[in-house]
Amino acid sequence: MTSPTTTSIWMMGGYQTDFARNWNREGFDFADLTTEAVTETCAAAGIGPEAIEVIHVGNAFGQLFTGQGHLGAMPATVIPELWGVPATRHEAACASGGTALLAAMADLKAGLYDVALVLGVELEKTVPGDQAAQYLGAAAWAGHEGEQAKFMWPYMFAEMAEEYDRRYGLDFAHLRRIGELNFANARSNPKAQTRGWTDLDFSDDDARNPLVEGRLRRLDCSQITDGAAGVILVSDRYRQAHPQAQPWSQVTGWGHTTAGLSLESKLGRRDDSPYVLPHLRKAITDALGRARVDIDDLDGLEIHDCFSMSEYLTIDHLGLTEPGRSFEAIDNGDIEMGGRLPINPSGGLLGGGHPVGASGIRMLLDASAQVSDRAGDQQIEGADTFGTVNFGGSTATCVTFVATSAAN
Repeated sequence: MTSPTTTSIWMMGGYQTDFARNWNREGFDFADLTTEAVTETCAAAGIGPEAIEVIHVGNAFGQLFTGQGHLGAMPATVIPELWGVPATRHEAACASGGTALLAAMADLKAGLYDVALVLGVELEKTVPGDQAAQYLGAAAWAGHEGEQAKFMWPYMFAEMAEEYDRRYGLDFAHLRRIGELNFANARSNPKAQTRGWTDLDFSDDDARNPLVEGRLRRLDCSQITDGAAGVILVSDRYRQAHPQAQPWSQVTGWGHTTAGLSLESKLGRRDDSPYVLPHLRKAITDALGRARVDIDDLDGLEIHDCFSMSEYLTIDHLGLTEPGRSFEAIDNGDIEMGGRLPINPSGGLLGGGHPVGASGIRMLLDASAQVSDRAGDQQIEGADTFGTVNFGGSTATCVTFVATSAAN
């Protein structure tokens, strides 16, 4: 390749599978999932697989749920044109997709390649729910935390809720409202896992919305999900060589921070910050700073609502409210469609689904669809700047992006 000249990253198009599907029940595996994701991503971007120069795959739990590792080699296994193309798998728990995107961007910015395929793939419906929860717990600090938990991640975010309650006070009705909003948004998303769910009860009724861990209830928790998402990123050089190609978006900002594994270590750390998780705040402000925008320049966000509590804590870390006062944005309708800063028009992870390795990529895909007026019934009118917040574990790995209209 020629010397590094790339300064901009362009998202040419992408694809999401139907997150309501159960691939194992249908008799399919990672080969089938990858085939659909690659084929349809290339079609959406208008770039054939023969033009792909590098591949980055986000996957967190392939070996545990299916026995299949080495998933960086799966695209070449199923798509003949990708044989010989360099590919790498990335694992960062629920931020695996985000880190795959960062690696692809680094390749393009360094001038090493001009066309990158980024995939997130995850199959989780291969085992009973209790066993799935055990597998997912591997993203915590194994043997050092959560030994008393029946379900590791509901337990962790229930502990986060209790920390907020101790520091600032927390009305759990606000968590129920977050769930209600995201499930409602999912109904208009043709790829959402819960789009057909009916008769949901977001109350504190123990029969209809039972407690899972602590004070978190069933509808505070995202689902076990199968699925994939893919995007194609290109460099300035590619655009110069293909002036007729029309990107969906430009990726103008990014942030990436990593803290220790245990929740206790993060909550116990004091950095003279009013934020419960200063490293999450930094990932957000880094992305905004690199994009040269502030929170009020965003037209919406796709954020990591693996639990209602994870969205609640993200709201104040965005700067949408003062620390500890996320409830104000909920009470004011700020995060609703038509509000000051709509969050998760897609339904997010709660309503849309959460195939772990795909979620960070799916967020960028939806953000890019928004700024290119491709979001269908979820479209925010006039959107041209959109953010994403993706994190893994108890926010141990945080990855954020800002996507803007390619016409800007």
